[in-house]
Amino acid sequence: MWFRNLQIYRLPAPWALALDTLEAQLARQSFHPCGSQDLVSRGFVAPAEGERLVHAVGGQWLIALGLDQKLLPASVVNQVAAERAEEIAASQGYRPGRKQMREIREAVMQELLPRAFSRRRRVWAWIDPAAGWLAVDAPSAARAEELLEVMRKALDELPLRLLKTRRSPGSAMTQWLAAGEAPGAFTIDQDCELRSASDEKAAVRYVRHALDGRDVRDHLAAGKQTTRLALTFNDRVSFVLSEKGEVKRLAFLDVVREQAPQDARSREEQLDADFALMTGELSRLLPALVEALDGEVEG
Repeated sequence: MWFRNLQIYRLPAPWALALDTLEAQLARQSFHPCGSQDLVSRGFVAPAEGERLVHAVGGQWLIALGLDQKLLPASVVNQVAAERAEEIAASQGYRPGRKQMREIREAVMQELLPRAFSRRRRVWAWIDPAAGWLAVDAPSAARAEELLEVMRKALDELPLRLLKTRRSPGSAMTQWLAAGEAPGAFTIDQDCELRSASDEKAAVRYVRHALDGRDVRDHLAAGKQTTRLALTFNDRVSFVLSEKGEVKRLAFLDVVREQAPQDARSREEQLDADFALMTGELSRLLPALVEALDGEVEG
């Protein structure tokens, strides 16, 4: 269980909601597969073997949202609807109008939905109730919102807010890149994106490229801002920080993964070990990142 992205949110620290209470409230929105006429179904599933919807390891909690989505491309619906429209036009002597075409498409969807294939996936989230962290393993805020929306429906109260720092990540990353070093235990890697603040929105991307060259300094001197920067924390975790404070391409380096037991007797035992290692690293990374961005804006 190794996250690849982090959309980072804050809960009250400590979060007063008890584990059993969270479990009972998430059960209000438990997962059920799509019915014959459903396009999508969302609900919480057990993150590990068994039926518990909250998996706890060392005071850290893991939850998972299950999603079941019917694959019914609009092009297929439009094609079948067009064929039906031709048949109707031949029988009634004129082509269907807009209202009738809308009704035809709706009828076609209801007919095709029961035969459509389903795609299932999961969205994972880590909760540290003592420190007040909630992080969703999602590449964008929109994907994270899939989980948060169902969580809000399930819980009586969810006092959640997006992490906000005193200094914007874009401004900080630009300064770090100009200085050639990042603060604290962070080091700059070899990927970044620079974007112009002008209306043209010109962008330059470096991939596996030394970032201490004259060309990078010239772009910064011309006013470009850093919108993405690859970093490594404490020689243990690498990631790309975005201007929105998102953590992408999260990778736990060999020095971390090698600590995981190689002789786990079950998948759940392996999950527990991986989750404990991952959350231990994230519990150090996130406060250090906040400190590097001049602290957190409360409230």
